[in-house]
Amino acid sequence: MHMGKLAYLVSEYPKVSHSFIRREIQALERQGWEVLRLAMRGWNAQLADADDIAEIARTKFVLYDGALPLIAATFAMMILSPRRFAVALFLLLRMMRHSDRPNLVHLIYLTEACWIARWLTKRKLCHLHAHFGTNPAEVAMLVHELSGIPYSFTIHGPEEFDRARTTHLGEKVRRAAFVVAVSSFCRSQIFRTVEQCHWQKVKVVHCGVDRSFSHIAKVEPSFANRLVCVGRLCEQKGQLLLVAATAALVKEGWNFKLILVGDGEQRAELEQLIAKYNIGHLVSITGWMDAESVRREILAARALVLPSFAEGLPVVLMEAMSLGRPVLTTYVAGIPELVVNGETGWLFPAGSEEELLVAMRSCLQAPSEVLQRMGDSGRKRALERHDIDKEAAKLAALFTVSLNRQLGAE
Repeated sequence: MHMGKLAYLVSEYPKVSHSFIRREIQALERQGWEVLRLAMRGWNAQLADADDIAEIARTKFVLYDGALPLIAATFAMMILSPRRFAVALFLLLRMMRHSDRPNLVHLIYLTEACWIARWLTKRKLCHLHAHFGTNPAEVAMLVHELSGIPYSFTIHGPEEFDRARTTHLGEKVRRAAFVVAVSSFCRSQIFRTVEQCHWQKVKVVHCGVDRSFSHIAKVEPSFANRLVCVGRLCEQKGQLLLVAATAALVKEGWNFKLILVGDGEQRAELEQLIAKYNIGHLVSITGWMDAESVRREILAARALVLPSFAEGLPVVLMEAMSLGRPVLTTYVAGIPELVVNGETGWLFPAGSEEELLVAMRSCLQAPSEVLQRMGDSGRKRALERHDIDKEAAKLAALFTVSLNRQLGAE
């Protein structure tokens, strides 16, 4: 059954670290929604997954044809809808105050919004949903002022909260039809940005686990002396601390391998640290992998370790738990809502190498029955809380309310 037509807006799509957005869109489409993909850039991205590559042909890229179409759309909006353009321009000036971005960047957001508003209006869109509360949410808000099309956006953290004042997150929440938080912790941080009268529009919808991870009959624990860390190689994920902890354990006499799956701005620094500790024979960096390869790496490991300093709620934790693997991770943001210490893995304070060492030792020496129990408990918890189709149904219900409200207003 056809439910309605809406658009998803992301700064860069498809993207290796944003595969959860693709899964969400596809789940909505299975439920009868027609979803148009909009991205500022991403047509030339380096991608590992065939499903991500296929999304390029399904996505409309705002910046693909350069500046002229955006400038033309802006002048057309000025002439054809002067009142709406004036309201959007006034709002833009407010966005410029205290911003951590140059004024020119905000003006570019306005031209993008003009182009998107005209493109969506021609296609009779009922709703615009953005992922991330930074510039995609600002563009979506401007589109709303220019076109009247209601918007919503999903907030993940931690960047949105680190920059809440300079990105005017509260203003975006006030004008939105609704706002999605990926965890209860995330919702609490949004509450800090707006008055209580707006709290009711903030809804928790979890990210979902890909079917290739969840739709398997049974998983067996792995007793290999092998740990895997999956994620962008960046300061937030804490891989430098993990490499240092690994070197300390090797010095104690522990024999195991650590696989870092991912890539990012800290790769060179990590490689230098691995060389410094002379543990290159035990620690390897694979670069980005497709979903099937990531799944194989997790299944081959005793557990997944993610010593994050800042997070939203990492999808890879859900994936590892759904594959029956214990996880070692930190008491950060929404993570303790999913991971139960001693039951589905080991939680430790962020930034503590000593506590990370305790968790790694506990995992490496854990008997088979403990790994089995944690794996079974973690899989059950992940599948109950992060079923992609159930979470997409929650989103669909929110979009339906927005659509019905819009039809009622007409």
